[in-house]
Amino acid sequence: QSYCIRLQHDMYFLTSNSRLNEQVVDKIVLQLNRVYPQILSNAEAEKFRNPKASLHTRLTDLLKHLQKNGERHCQEFYRALQINAEHLYNDLPSRKILKTTDPTVIDTDKEKCMLNDRGPVFFLSCFSAAAAFALFWYCSDSDTKVLGRARRILGFSPIIIGRHVRKICMLYLEDLSRN
Repeated sequence: QSYCIRLQHDMYFLTSNSRLNEQVVDKIVLQLNRVYPQILSNAEAEKFRNPKASLHTRLTDLLKHLQKNGERHCQEFYRALQINAEHLYNDLPSRKILKTTDPTVIDTDKEKCMLNDRGPVFFLSCFSAAAAFALFWYCSDSDTKVLGRARRILGFSPIIIGRHVRKICMLYLEDLSRN
């Protein structure tokens, strides 16, 4: 994920609830200005350190300015944030996403949501009950039409119930039709 996109996602987190105090914002601005003068010029640093404007406004303007100027500017902001406020850097929403998205690890919570958590025994018991009910329904009436329908259904289902089971059911239906 690019640093600009990460900064866009983290912007609300950084600007809400006064997570960054005045001193930390000043340290970040000064680091971006002194260590990397190509990122923040002296005039821009003065603008973002102006005590007359509210901290929220200055921080929002700084983040938008960095996003507008590109990937490297955003990357250096994250580096400055890590150096000056490591506890906050580790709590960023984008950092939590990066920590949890390992393509080699299977997330079992997602897997449980995607599959039925009742397991294969539940599926087999429901399927067996449905098959038994259907067989009972077709075989309970002595009417030959019903037996003919059952024979037709069983005749077309070698894949579903297996050939041996189908032969046994067909023999049973033939015995019922003779009686």
